[in-house]
Amino acid sequence: SAASDVYKRQYQIVGDDEADFKTGRISVNSPIARGLIGKEVDSEIEITIPGGVVEYEIVAVEHI
Repeated sequence: SAASDVYKRQYQIVGDDEADFKTGRISVNSPIARGLIGKEVDSEIEITIPGGVVEYEIVAVEHI
């Protein structure tokens, strides 16, 4: 909705032992990573996290 807050975030999907949400490194097993994996640029997705449902739009994907 127009009243929603919009944030630009960059995530790096990593193994469980490397995850650090504060620095944008999220576990491959996290709800966010599971929702993002396999999606294409310009995809709009909704991911259910413990705090509710969050909408994401994928603007870029890098494989590093």
